[in-house]
Amino acid sequence: MNKFFKLKQNNTNIRTEFVAGVTTFLTMAYIVIVNPAILTSAGVPFDQVFMATVIAAVVGSLYMGFFANYPIAIAPGMGLNAYFASVVATQGLSYQVVFGAVFIAGILFILLSLTRLRETLIAAIPASLKYGITSGIGLFIAFVGLRNAGLVIPDEANLVGLGDLSDPMILLTISGLFITLILFVLKIKGALFLGMLATGVIAFFTGQLEITENVISAPPMPVFFDLDIGGVFTNGLYTVVFAFLLVTIFDTTGTMIGVAEQAGFMKNGKFPRAKQALLADATATTVGSAFGTSPSTAYIESSSGVAAGGRTGLTSIIVAGFFALSVFFTPIVQVIANIPAITSPVLIIVGCFMMEGLSKVDWKSFDEAFPAFIVILTMPFTSSIATGIAIGFITYPLLKLVGGKGKEVHWILYLFAIIFILQMAFFPAH
Repeated sequence: MNKFFKLKQNNTNIRTEFVAGVTTFLTMAYIVIVNPAILTSAGVPFDQVFMATVIAAVVGSLYMGFFANYPIAIAPGMGLNAYFASVVATQGLSYQVVFGAVFIAGILFILLSLTRLRETLIAAIPASLKYGITSGIGLFIAFVGLRNAGLVIPDEANLVGLGDLSDPMILLTISGLFITLILFVLKIKGALFLGMLATGVIAFFTGQLEITENVISAPPMPVFFDLDIGGVFTNGLYTVVFAFLLVTIFDTTGTMIGVAEQAGFMKNGKFPRAKQALLADATATTVGSAFGTSPSTAYIESSSGVAAGGRTGLTSIIVAGFFALSVFFTPIVQVIANIPAITSPVLIIVGCFMMEGLSKVDWKSFDEAFPAFIVILTMPFTSSIATGIAIGFITYPLLKLVGGKGKEVHWILYLFAIIFILQMAFFPAH
């Protein structure tokens, strides 16, 4: 084991890697509850999405551990799960068709990871658009959290309004939110997971959470290849596929580089074994969609494991092991996932984390600021990450071209702008 993971070369040992794996798992364990809670709203059976979430996390983290040897955990990502649900709801599609879109995006990601096109694509897209996309998704999922909890409700005059603050479920949500915020301020590891646990305990004593089944049970049978690839083309979901692909690439690449810098893996500004690391995410996305979940990504929570001393893929393998054990707790996870007051605070807080990049946008340069702004504005108001990306990709090269800075824009952006204009004008998703 020492030779395979190069423990001595990385100044670590089995005990340290185990502690790091446990730490990482606790900080990201919330996804086992939150992901099913979101995707069941799109009609996906709970048992199916629960098992798919675990399978994607196990496959991705094992691949990362064995082939890339990095302490970076993989699991279905936040943001795209909410987008998945919105595509099903707003476009009247079956979840099988949208899983088909995720599957195609996963295959494309695998192919891109094997070529230099991935690097070209990442380099071609300006930082302001990248930060705008991430921040827009943050607002999007925070709004989903507020809506699910009933903190914001439909309003005829203003589109949305404040919910009834005397409602017990809303009071529970607010309590859970402040408990979790306090845990974060106190820098307690696993704050999201512990906040959900504390909210669940309150819900139990207030009668809002009832546990009538066994806490532990045999895992449900996974459902394989419950997707409709043909429906992707029939319904013209090309922009949706691109959104899944683009956001997953950005999210994963940014997270991996961030964790790698923290752990000291970056060599002269380059990320060693990047291909293997990205293939871990691409494989998890493809396998996950085949079983029934939205795209996977590298988790920034892996930084907590790195802070605990994790330096090799053994940390990721420990994370995978704990995810695998979670399948025996299906009954309690299902009960908790059905209570929005327990899961909504996570969506709101994670949304806040995703706004960090806004500080890096050059707000004094209008041709940089406006494309980022319009992406951020469009995503939550249209409930569509794909629409926000399309409008951003159209406005950025247009403003640069008119302002006499057209040569600063990579030709790929002009190509995408034309494609998105044609897509939105003549081939809208339906």
